[in-house]
Amino acid sequence: MEDRQQTAGGAFLISDTALAAVFTPEDFTEEHHLILGAARSFVNGEIRPHIDQLEAGDRAFMLALLRKCGALGLLGTDVPEAYGGSGLDKVSTTIISEVMGATGSFSAVYGAHCGIATLPIVYFGTEFQKNKYLPLLAAGKWCGAYCLTEANAGSDALNIGTKAVLSEDGAYYLLSGEKLFITNAGWADSFVVYAKVDGKAFTGFIVERAFPGVSIGTEETKMGMRGSSTCPVIFQNARVPKENVMYEIGKGHKIAFNVLNLGRWKLGAMTVGGAKACLGEAVTYAKNRVQFGVPIGSFGMVQSKLADMAVGTYFAESAVYRLAGMFDARLGRMEGDDTKNGAITAEAIENHAAECSIVKVFCSETLDYCADAYVQILGGYGFCAAFPAERYYRDARINRIWEGTNEINRLLIPGTLLRMAKQGRLDIMPAAHAAAGEIPVPVSDAMGEGPLGAETRLLGGLKKVALCLLGVAATKFGRSLSCEQEVLAGIADIMIAVYIGESGILRAEKRLCAGGGTEAAGQVDVVRAFMAEAAPRLSAVAGQVLARVGGDAMGPHLARVAGWTRHPMTDVVALKRRIADTLTAAGCYPF
Repeated sequence: MEDRQQTAGGAFLISDTALAAVFTPEDFTEEHHLILGAARSFVNGEIRPHIDQLEAGDRAFMLALLRKCGALGLLGTDVPEAYGGSGLDKVSTTIISEVMGATGSFSAVYGAHCGIATLPIVYFGTEFQKNKYLPLLAAGKWCGAYCLTEANAGSDALNIGTKAVLSEDGAYYLLSGEKLFITNAGWADSFVVYAKVDGKAFTGFIVERAFPGVSIGTEETKMGMRGSSTCPVIFQNARVPKENVMYEIGKGHKIAFNVLNLGRWKLGAMTVGGAKACLGEAVTYAKNRVQFGVPIGSFGMVQSKLADMAVGTYFAESAVYRLAGMFDARLGRMEGDDTKNGAITAEAIENHAAECSIVKVFCSETLDYCADAYVQILGGYGFCAAFPAERYYRDARINRIWEGTNEINRLLIPGTLLRMAKQGRLDIMPAAHAAAGEIPVPVSDAMGEGPLGAETRLLGGLKKVALCLLGVAATKFGRSLSCEQEVLAGIADIMIAVYIGESGILRAEKRLCAGGGTEAAGQVDVVRAFMAEAAPRLSAVAGQVLARVGGDAMGPHLARVAGWTRHPMTDVVALKRRIADTLTAAGCYPF
């Protein structure tokens, strides 16, 4: 990873990205492939054959699997070796998270434990806290949970009511309040908890289940992830030693929000694993289910669904591993005392907050589509609990809610970039104003050069569309822009398409440069299908935003958008049939 550029967060909108700066699955090292094989072997041998047992709520078996994960080193990839982990790169973490994404309820237990319950201690814990808790969490001897959400503090996380008051002897903080929807709560040994010191200073704490005053509420009955534990956690003057305060008093938001950024990236990886599982099983069914004397996989509309599943999965996978490479470039450069400095860590993570939100939104919605299409391809069987499609469908729904709802994440994407611009960390507004003032582009069918020339040209146009809309909206609404949620969501959808589209295009171009072949041809088909359908959809989104913005410049802006989003007519049907044929031949996700 040392030879890859350290890319600034949000820079994908205002500059071109070099192929060498993008990490893709084709860049896996031998070690990465070994990790992938070990994770798959464990999941296929130890977890997937016992999904029904886990779904039935076998707590002892769930925790035994977590301990086995720890013994194999699958829990401690983000934990430094000095604290009992393996300290691997973020690509390795992504690989394992992806594989775990096909494990139903175990994926929720694993994701919460390795992500938001462990990473706060890794990046913001004191030496005492790291030495005490990380070896237990990395080995799976303890299970972790993360306590932020409350009845009146969901998306509005800073509105928590849980309070912390220092005891008279100064040795403890007494925590009082109640947290809701806490994954792993029923069996967790440690909790990362947020409370306001003296009702004011938002602060993080490490709380042990055994501390006096800690109790667990009743298990929630859930739509999906039924084998996981989701309970309230109640604190009644819970005695938390002073040394369990995390980072700094009043700086808990730095922990909470940056760990959620990492959680969004990890969730993206897990949903990619789920999407691949849905696609592989749907392809197998479509090959073997015969109607009217032929496999239903030969029917055009079934082929279209399979192709759409593959297209979404390819772009989701490309974006997730690109982001993993960006984190490796950013966090991997930290040395010595920097790795112990929470402020430096927070800045390094926050740098890619927008990309984390993009990955979370796109990947969770891709899995939603794949689960829905899987059910539809199976028809009546897909609606029955005897077939796994029904569980995938239920389990997938939560991904658009936790780690910040997709609506909140859509607002965060342009909001984060505007905040970075205000702080002088991203030179985006000059580019936005330049795009908004550009002479209207003539509508043409200019193709560009190379196999993906038209797609690359469209990508450049979409960057200008996003910048133009951001500029005119900021000018029109000023400080009240935050109240224009529909406008921000429309701009976010175009920004999402830019980052996701660029990730897939660059991956395909790297594959072509490496020698082409059948795999490269398949990736080119996937990219062409995605971009051809993105052009009219995003042009319509831009039109809706401009209609809201209004003003005398709307006509020229619409002309600009028409020029920037013009794309040659593409036989998408032929592309999707070829993609479906590739899937059928491979019997699984092949890219």
